Amino acid sequence: MKKKRILVVAPHPDDETLGAGGTIAKLSDQGHKVYVLVVSGHLPPLYRRKDYEVTVKEAKRAFAVLGVADSRFLEIPATMVAREPVHVVNGKIGGVIQDIEPQIVLCPFPDRHIDHRAVFESVMVATRPVAAGRGIELLAAYEALSETHWNAPYIEPNFVPSWTVDITNQMKRKLDAVRCYKSQIPAFPGARSVEAVNALATFRGTQAGFAFGEAFHVIRMTG
Repeated sequence: MKKKRILVVAPHPDDETLGAGGTIAKLSDQGHKVYVLVVSGHLPPLYRRKDYEVTVKEAKRAFAVLGVADSRFLEIPATMVAREPVHVVNGKIGGVIQDIEPQIVLCPFPDRHIDHRAVFESVMVATRPVAAGRGIELLAAYEALSETHWNAPYIEPNFVPSWTVDITNQMKRKLDAVRCYKSQIPAFPGARSVEAVNALATFRGTQAGFAFGEAFHVIRMTG
């Protein structure tokens, strides 16, 4: 099987692990090269710089657990992605896609978090089937615990999975990576707790006939 380049776009550190951590580990195990682009983070003016640095360290530990080949951080303040000029955000994400030339791109579903929606919009522009985008064979959106499931049903987009990845053999590593985010992951019954992550993976997996799964909505796929 030809090895591919995969880009996972995360609005914030931890979204990539919550939404696609098992898939990242599985693709890495198969010899594919997985990159993670983190667009935003806990930066001033709402947070302290040292808060952001803590999450970056946590992210890099999680990436090591999952087998991420390389990661990049754009350092846009959290909740303020939509305040950046649209062409600037599009250009930054598009520049990474032009540089990596991925065959697979996984992005956030446009859910309750304003940063998730803004990043989704920019990814949709940056992955158009022109230039480097012509080489993208699969573009899919992942769900993020809490934010995706807090959308107003039928008023806002509903996450309806059309592809489920069997992560049964990678589930332990996904949970280990989630635990790396000590500053971000709450105790049970928090919506992003380790127990909640395990429960969602169990639900998605058993929907598709295996123990643990990660669900995606396929946006575009070429043969």
